[in-house]
Amino acid sequence: MSDIRWGILGTGGIAHTFAKDLIDDGHELVAVGSRVQETADAFADEFGIPTAHPSYEELVSDDDVDVVYVASIHPEHAAHAELALSAGKHVLVEKPFTLNAAQARRIVELAADRNLLIMEAMWTRFLPHVERIRQIIAGGRLGVLREFAADHLQLLPADPRHRINAIELGGGALLDLGIYPLSFASMLFGAPESVHASARFTATGADAATDVVLGYGDRALAVARCASDVRGTNTATIIGTDARIEIDSVWYAPTNFRVVTPQGEVIEEYKTRIIGQGMQFQAREVERLIESGLTASNVMPPAESIAIMRTLDDVRERIGLVYPQER
Repeated sequence: MSDIRWGILGTGGIAHTFAKDLIDDGHELVAVGSRVQETADAFADEFGIPTAHPSYEELVSDDDVDVVYVASIHPEHAAHAELALSAGKHVLVEKPFTLNAAQARRIVELAADRNLLIMEAMWTRFLPHVERIRQIIAGGRLGVLREFAADHLQLLPADPRHRINAIELGGGALLDLGIYPLSFASMLFGAPESVHASARFTATGADAATDVVLGYGDRALAVARCASDVRGTNTATIIGTDARIEIDSVWYAPTNFRVVTPQGEVIEEYKTRIIGQGMQFQAREVERLIESGLTASNVMPPAESIAIMRTLDDVRERIGLVYPQER
């Protein structure tokens, strides 16, 4: 395995998942940072991490840390990525990359100025079944891509104090759930030429559900549905002129898929077999890039993360969603 040493900024649920996959996959996790020493200590004890810092500033200043995984809440991603980059650390920042495109551009420019790696932790892109899907598409098996449709509908807590419903924390279905199908559409088709969206809202002002249609001129269409108050099938379909890919639930996590002809013949069936939740594959990419002296992934490039945030900004403009930090 690599000698790259990781630090985790934040101790929430996603940080726990990432830490477990990181350790189980043989990576070196040397430090964690929290705003409270007791919280950092508890996280470090749980995962056997040598150093627990009582502040994010101390974490990013730790000479034993090479790369920082930013696992804080959405509105803090940009500031914490900037903190780590300013301290000379490479950064893997949890999705969504930032709160908006302006923040995304700022941290990407800072990373470029410091000659440091920055990458959005869109872990789905690095999963084995998605890698195989890219190979199939590149090989021309589907013909010309025309349609993509995906759901991400989860039955999450209705408590208005919960993060998912707190607009001041970047809550709502769009940033938490819609980012997955919108990022996947970007991977397939690039930036859209048109954006149409509708939403319904909670009493807190966060979007409970947002449906989006992306247009790519006469080339293609993509439909993305997300909701935080209803459970859906959470499947996805990529349709080309010669065949389609049907991705099982939960499509954005390790799962199975089939390649099916227009006549209904299954010409390939992919079965996922991995250990863990799948967060380790993005960590492998980060370490590969750092060891190769590279600062951008061609699977999840920083420029594309900016473009995706721009699409999210466009969606929010159409549904009238503004976060308090932007007012």
